Amino acid sequence: MSLTSSVPSSAAPAVAKPLILGITGASGLIYAVRALKFLLEADYSVELVASKSTYMVWQAEQNIRMPVEAVQQESFWRSHTQVETGGKLHCHPWGDVGANIASGSFRTLGMVIMPCSMSTIGKLAAGLSADLLERAADVQLKEGRKLVLVPRETPFSLIHLRNLTTLAEAGARIVPAIPAWYHNPQTVEDLVDFVVARALDQLDISCVPIKRWEGHLGEE
Repeated sequence: MSLTSSVPSSAAPAVAKPLILGITGASGLIYAVRALKFLLEADYSVELVASKSTYMVWQAEQNIRMPVEAVQQESFWRSHTQVETGGKLHCHPWGDVGANIASGSFRTLGMVIMPCSMSTIGKLAAGLSADLLERAADVQLKEGRKLVLVPRETPFSLIHLRNLTTLAEAGARIVPAIPAWYHNPQTVEDLVDFVVARALDQLDISCVPIKRWEGHLGEE
């Protein structure tokens, strides 16, 4: 088989609309950290909103207390991505439903929720928005913008599948956190980065240096 290393061909446009990164309380916060890292390194502008449950997951998975204040959150995320400068990062409190990303008049590249809990999937499928993350996602759907969901759950129940189908029918792209092995991953980050790259592909963003499949070599 033939593989090629996909290196970002260009950074974000000079006057780029921001991308919304939503982070929920699903297990696997490393997906969000790696996505944010590559986006900031590529000089994208990111509007970040983490759900209330995300705070508890950080505590449970990493024994790390995530700050509540938005300004402190920016330092927190930059520290964990190890991208101190580069890109633009604006963090929102989960309960601030009056934020810019809560309005359809605020133009964006779209939104990716990574990882995305089944609770969030269920609320979005029912048209419910109790916090800023859910409202921002609902806005992407109603405005016909790109919404990418990266659910991390197994197995899927029939309810999960029906909710995912409803969202797919409404225009969302579903990218389950399922890695590949044809690129010969050597680390956990290699597996995570593949999923991150495929999720960002749905937004026409190529900033993750992964090896991509090019097909079998021809017979000589």
